[in-house]
Amino acid sequence: MANNAFVNMFRIKELRERISFTVIILAVFRLGAVLTIPGIDPHALTVYFKSQLQGNAFVDYMDFFAGGAFSNFSVFMLGVTPYISTQILMQLALIIFPSLKKIVEEDGGRKKMQSWTRMATIVVALIQSFTVTVYAFSIPGAVVIGKMAFTIIAMLTVTTGTMVTVWLGEQITSRGIGNGISMLIFAGIVARLPTALWELVKLVQNGDVNIVFVILALMMFVGIIALVVYEQQGQRKIPVHYAKRVVGRKMYGGQNTYIPFKINPSGVIPVIFASSFLTFPLQIAGSIGPNVKWLNSLATFLRPQGIWYNIFYVLLIVFFAYFYTQVTLNPTEIAKQIRENGGSIPGIRTDNTEEYMQRILNRLILPGSLYLAVIAVLPTIIQNLFGFPPSISMLMGGTSLLILVGVDLDTMSAIEAQLKMHHHEGLVKKGKIRSRNL
Repeated sequence: MANNAFVNMFRIKELRERISFTVIILAVFRLGAVLTIPGIDPHALTVYFKSQLQGNAFVDYMDFFAGGAFSNFSVFMLGVTPYISTQILMQLALIIFPSLKKIVEEDGGRKKMQSWTRMATIVVALIQSFTVTVYAFSIPGAVVIGKMAFTIIAMLTVTTGTMVTVWLGEQITSRGIGNGISMLIFAGIVARLPTALWELVKLVQNGDVNIVFVILALMMFVGIIALVVYEQQGQRKIPVHYAKRVVGRKMYGGQNTYIPFKINPSGVIPVIFASSFLTFPLQIAGSIGPNVKWLNSLATFLRPQGIWYNIFYVLLIVFFAYFYTQVTLNPTEIAKQIRENGGSIPGIRTDNTEEYMQRILNRLILPGSLYLAVIAVLPTIIQNLFGFPPSISMLMGGTSLLILVGVDLDTMSAIEAQLKMHHHEGLVKKGKIRSRNL
């Protein structure tokens, strides 16, 4: 018991406080996911969604990131989706406008960027919340107050809820166990798993789904989880040798080390970015579509189970894999730091360091992004092959598995680092837990 890692987690005061704080924040987040916005009749929502025998693919898709809050029309119904969408736009702006990148690189530039991102998130949330009000009016008996009053109240409530959600995520990052935004998405997925599994059990009992298909699907999911863990732990180590140098009376360098490049350098970020990028037009088309002919056609064209949606999904995952890796692991900056510290890669000329590292990254990104894309479209394949409902296939495979495994590894890595810092054993007896982040 003395060497029990779980017990040691709560013996360390700092770690105990961080875990407790994270649990409290997640509880607040889940509470907000069931608080219906003013002017909505929850009973009417329940009757409406139960009446849709084939389910609602658009609502199931939106519920994925909001942890079921969208179908509840709760104050947190948009979750962190507007914030993620805004981050994508701001990162693209840094590449398109070099002057903006210079401002960010100045002293205090990061804080300015964060402020601009938050302000832009409010604008995006207001647009998305307006589409929510339009969708609410299409549900019979859902809105119980005046149209103008509900529109204003709903937009303000949902936008405020989005910013509160972002703030909760930032609090987990700074005062909790870290990775706040991903932790909120993780909590939403985990919260919906029991309901999805119970729904699957009822389908098997009613004979709508073959038990053999369920067993095959579960075996497939276990294999994918093992594959994801193996892939997340993999690294491509680039050796670096630092020459000896004398500074004052001290000697520095003279050591061999390596730069660890993940087999999938961008982690699950491309999947989250691609999903959020498609969510924005999908929400607008799905909410306003019934009233506008061309938007209705767009909603049908971009339905999550359609072939064109999945083609765009795969292409966006590959694009964001290259894009995010180039932003976070800039070979030019890494090569510059190596040269400034008197380092070199054995067998590579100093002038060719950047090209060599870029070539290595390109070889890692393409198979890594294709691997992400295959797993991300897995729910659609399972749904079409085995007849699983979207609410179950989206939760038990694809993006959800990537997020669950990735966030879990990150959390375990952070906890293990805290344990070892306080001279305790880690969470695993052999090896080392590697997070997605370098």
